[in-house]
Amino acid sequence: MALADARAICPELATRPADLPREAAALAALRRWAGRYAPMVATDGADGLIADISGVPHLFGGEEDLRADLQARLERAGLAAVSAIAGTRGAAGALARHGGGIVADGALVQGIGHLPVSALRIGHDTAEALARLGLARIADLVHLPRAPLARRFGPGLVLRLDQALGAQPEPVAAEPEPPHFGVRMTLPDPIGLHPDVMAGLARLLDRLCARLALHHRGARRLRLELRRVDSGTVQVEIGLARPMRDPGRIAALFTRGVDEIDAGFGIDALRLTAPLTEPMAPEQTGGGPAARGEDALADLLSSVGNRIGFDRVLRLLPADSLIPERSFLLAPAAYSAPAPMPPSAGPARPVTLFPPEPVSHASGHPPAQFRWRRMRLATLRATGPERIAPEWWFDDPAWRSGLRDYWRIETQQGPRLWLFHTPQSPAWYVHGEFA
Repeated sequence: MALADARAICPELATRPADLPREAAALAALRRWAGRYAPMVATDGADGLIADISGVPHLFGGEEDLRADLQARLERAGLAAVSAIAGTRGAAGALARHGGGIVADGALVQGIGHLPVSALRIGHDTAEALARLGLARIADLVHLPRAPLARRFGPGLVLRLDQALGAQPEPVAAEPEPPHFGVRMTLPDPIGLHPDVMAGLARLLDRLCARLALHHRGARRLRLELRRVDSGTVQVEIGLARPMRDPGRIAALFTRGVDEIDAGFGIDALRLTAPLTEPMAPEQTGGGPAARGEDALADLLSSVGNRIGFDRVLRLLPADSLIPERSFLLAPAAYSAPAPMPPSAGPARPVTLFPPEPVSHASGHPPAQFRWRRMRLATLRATGPERIAPEWWFDDPAWRSGLRDYWRIETQQGPRLWLFHTPQSPAWYVHGEFA
């Protein structure tokens, strides 16, 4: 029902927005855990799991004991779950979503016949149409001829019914496990010198990058864990400005972090993982100057980003606006791609923009002399005006004064400024400076 209707019935109803990514992650973790009961476990919708337990129940003492063990472990974990065991995937799923239980071999019709037809995973409209004809339970459909059902309600209804009763196969197709990008090395003798650690890291990087290349992935974050002989652990983590799998370039980014580690009485094991990866297509080796320039820029962004944070290394992106303050966007350079400036046929814009600064002792229009930042300036050449109107769909306090007339002023003292004034006000302001 709608939330408003639910609150009308229960004003004290407590609600919370659904976190779909975390729910999916929790279901994936539960699917891995359920591997203790079956070799093939797959997700069934957004809130269910289906497992093929053929040949497994006897290891737990039978189907009853297997289901009891499953329910007990889930309850101890604080999870409310309903489980069912049946000879087909469709029957087990239908029974689990309508109370649970166990269907004995050869008794599928008796085990799920009392369930509503919606348990067959058919559409809501199809279930309502069947109910209007008096076919509300699965048992009402079992003995009906399939051809009339398919002609009236479509082949999907017949397929789901036959799958639930075992006439059509429906295997459990478990999702493949995502590749794990991690390598480790155990040393016969402890090490502690910086060159030794970097040599071990180089070997791990060769293996990890080969694995990344095999899956066409590139690392965006790498974590080096060093185990000391006193059972302590230290780690060095770096981020990358773009997906990368070049061992030499990555090793250079670890140098500073490895210099700062405390090796204690020695390090006897190293583990290198890539917790964050992105797709990366194979690249042509020996690229030209353009490719080398991109690599050098990525290395620079990675080096600076690891020192001050990737969110603080910004790039300018063009924006579709005539307002000077809105004609560009600031975006983290590591998480955005450069964009070319759009062609502009209008007047040139200053290299530096800053909040409007008032001008004093201005004489003339445009001012022939004025004071700015404690400097007395005289106009040598003036170009303008360029009228810019505020964007009425944005309520910007800085532009509530209305239209602005901008002038490009070249002064005898050297500064080349961008001045403006509003027709409603005689005051002048400096908004930017040209190169």
